[in-house]
Amino acid sequence: MARPLTLLLVRHGQSEWNAAGLMQGQTAHVPLTELGHAQAAAAAAELVALRPGALVSSDLRRAVQTAEHCARATGLPVTTTPALREQGYGVLEGRPSRELWDVVDWMDPHWAAPGGESLAELHARVGAYLKALCADPPAEVVALVTHGDTIRAAQAVAAGLGPDAMPTVTPHNGTVTALELVL
Repeated sequence: MARPLTLLLVRHGQSEWNAAGLMQGQTAHVPLTELGHAQAAAAAAELVALRPGALVSSDLRRAVQTAEHCARATGLPVTTTPALREQGYGVLEGRPSRELWDVVDWMDPHWAAPGGESLAELHARVGAYLKALCADPPAEVVALVTHGDTIRAAQAVAAGLGPDAMPTVTPHNGTVTALELVL
């Protein structure tokens, strides 16, 4: 049996758009708030005790800023990849999230906003990345700095679940979720 790969899934700290209640998706330029930097520093301190051997981040600014805190704390270099981006919400990005409850079909894994990506597409993207990571892991414990929906997709992939059975609870900003992965 293959040895499990330990993933430490770090959700980025609070961003300006989290604080404003705006749909972020793959909008690249959104920075962390002061609270977000504090959350990122706390997650970084937690990572030190978990001893990751590699640090990989989404290439979106809020994740990269969080990963920079993790890099300073652990001494690891950061590698970025678009594979760890948040689910794309296309034309809905930048709109108030509260306005979207009646627009988005949250239960349909194949629904996507124009220019966006469905949960099924997110699940497939994350699954392909995790499969490649398992095939050639950079370390036995890898920290991945990413986003809420991406973490939920990784949890589903690790559990052998499809996009229709992704966990409904999104980890809070600045938290670390450990996951054992054997693919």
